[in-house]
Parts: sequence; C-alpha cells; structure tokens
Amino acid sequence: MVDKGMIRKLIYPLHQSTSRKVFMKIIILLGDGMSDVTYSELGDKSPLKAATTPNMDFMARHGQVGLAKTVPDGLPPGSDVANLSVFGYDPSNCYTGRSPLEAISMGIALGPDDVAFRMNLVTLRPHGSRLYMEDFSAGHISTEEGRELVAMLQKELGNEEFEFHPGVGYRHLLVWRGGMDGLKAVPPHDITRKAILEFMPTGDGADKIINIMNHAQMALHDHPVNKKRKEQDKPQANSIWLWGHGKMPHINSFREKFGLSGAVISAVDLIKGIGICAGLDVINVEGATGYIDTNYLGKAQAALAALEDHDFVYVHVEAPDEASHSGRLDHKIQAIEDFDRLVVGTVLEGIKKYGDYAILCTPDHPTPVHLMTHTSEQVPFIIYRGGEGDGNGAAFYDEEQAKATGLAADGHNLMEMLLMK
Repeated sequence: MVDKGMIRKLIYPLHQSTSRKVFMKIIILLGDGMSDVTYSELGDKSPLKAATTPNMDFMARHGQVGLAKTVPDGLPPGSDVANLSVFGYDPSNCYTGRSPLEAISMGIALGPDDVAFRMNLVTLRPHGSRLYMEDFSAGHISTEEGRELVAMLQKELGNEEFEFHPGVGYRHLLVWRGGMDGLKAVPPHDITRKAILEFMPTGDGADKIINIMNHAQMALHDHPVNKKRKEQDKPQANSIWLWGHGKMPHINSFREKFGLSGAVISAVDLIKGIGICAGLDVINVEGATGYIDTNYLGKAQAALAALEDHDFVYVHVEAPDEASHSGRLDHKIQAIEDFDRLVVGTVLEGIKKYGDYAILCTPDHPTPVHLMTHTSEQVPFIIYRGGEGDGNGAAFYDEEQAKATGLAADGHNLMEMLLMK
C-alpha cells in the first residue's frame, strides 16, 4: 500500500540543503526516451514492457516505482528540459535553451549577448515543388565527415557575426554573436518526412537564420563528402537545420545545491554541458556513440570507477531515443535490452562493494516510435537502495506498473528522493 502522505510530499517542492553530509554512493542510470506507448505488433505492450529487462525488473520489485513529471507545463519536451529536471534543477527557473549547454561542453565561450544554435546536418528530399525532411541525422553521418563539412561552412560562410563549430556525428553548433533569441525554431526530428516550408524559423532574426540555411545548402551541394556518400548510396548531408537556440544559463553547482561531488558520462554534448554547468567532472568513454552501437559496458565500468572518488555519477545512454527518432521499434527494444544487460546489470553487481548506495533508473521523457519525437507525459522511475526488501507494488518495470503504484513526483525532486534515508 502506497502512503498517500508520502505521495503528496513528493509532488511538492522539497527543501534543498547545501550542508547535507552524504556517505552513500548515488548513481543515476538514464535511458533517453525509453518510455513509449503500446503497440499492437508487440501484443499491446510498450517497448519497455516487451523488452527483456531482468535487472530493471529486479530493482522495480525491491525498490520504489512511480511516475515523474520531468517536463514542466509550458516548456518543450526536449532532452535539455527533461535532463535538467533529472539532475535536480527546476527548468522553470533556469532553462534558456539547448544549444548554450552544448556550447559549454564544446568549450565555446559565449558572451551575454551571444546566441548558440544546434546545427544538425540533415538530408532534405525534393518532391514536386517542395522540400521534405528525409533524415534529421543525414544517415547518422560520421564525425569525420561532419567535421569536414562544418569546416567548409566556416570557411565559406563564417564571419565575425556567425561561427560554425564542429561537434560529433550530425550534431554541430552555430554561434550568432550579438544575436537574437526571440525567434521560434522547430527540431528537425519533429518533422521527419514532412514538407519543411511551414516549419522554417519565424520571428525576430529568422530572415538571417533562413539565409544562412539557404547558403549552406548551396555550399554543401557538390562537396566531395556528399559526392562520395552518393556513390555509396548513403543519405547526403545536403542542408543544415538550426534550432534549440538560447543564451548562457546560470545554475548553482551540484556541490552548492546538494553538497555532492559528481561526474557525468554521456556521448552527447548537451548532457556534458549540463554537467559542466553543475561543476561535475565529465568522463569520456571510448566508443560512446549515442547510438545503438554505443559502448554500454564501457560506460557502466567507467561509472563504477568514478564512484571511487565521487559521491554521485550520472550515466546517460542516448540509444533508445535515437532508435525512436528513426522509427525503429526493433532498434528501440534492442537498445533497452542492451541498456538493462550491460549498463544496469553491470552497475547492480559492481556497486555492491560500496555498501550504502542508491540508484535512480529512469528515462528523461517519452519518445514514442510512431511519432518519432518527444512528448511531455510522465515517465516511469525506479529508486533502488540495495537488497531484496519489499517494493511498493510493482512486479516489473514499465509504464503501466509505475502508474499502478500511485507514486508521483516532479522530476526535479527525484534527486532529493534519492538522498532520503
């Protein structure tokens, strides 16, 4: 039976202390976009329920399972907003956009009037008189190819006002020095297979951003990278798409907020950027790609090693989200199963030596495969503190079981829940 008084307590903001003494080890295992809806081809199950996940199921039976609201009302359901919540920060008070966080991770200095944009290398497909968003990742273009294209864009189009900065894979950055941040821009993964005209940036400064995108198309058209990709029958990076813009955020450090030392492990600049803003150490893992071929085991092993001299580690795995954006139900289930076996299973076994510990396992937001984009619904979470004690009624880890427990929390309070003894 769930204590309703506890539910009410968890829904409302908790007192945050900067003088807390923490003696246990704390780890967050985040499967980006794992949460979903049910599908007839899975026997009316969600991917999380259909996947074989013995380790998350074990934690669910012996821990506390519930639903967390990681996307506050009025904010977009992006990984930036949702992960800020899971890190323990209320996005309603500190969110300024996705790309400034990525800029921080990439070591790009932003002045108070500078605006950073995420710049995807994308594949557009002409059909009749319209252009369609064929692939938001240009076929998951390699980092080497992407960097070569961005270097060309900087040479051809860069100036004192606009700077093109290379990132990883298809994910890159544009900095508009002294730019405008009041315009509206749509993420490219929200418009896969849709005509792009009605989704072009709008508002103050949109004309300049559209002009940059148009000139980039011309510059990319005959580039040797794209010629080679065409010969290999791979999607060509024939355009850029600018979105996720914002100015530099200001958030308290993790030590100030929670009294903890910590580290973050991710293949994604966004998550690394949040960690850097929070004063956490960034641990890079060889072979971490952000896709289904990522080094799951390496991330888990690096997390356990980091606990030797840190109180807290945040492990982010992008693969389920990328599978959803690609509309691949099979890849999503594979990513969830690999996450459970190689990340959760490895951590569950290795963390025992620390004795006193707490694990939070959760998605950041749902990414339904049939929509190929994020939604704002609550996500299922597990808090597990070791042993085989009684849980709060969940037999497995999935959305249905989490809802049935009746336990509910605001996402930015999950860190406080972890710290409860």
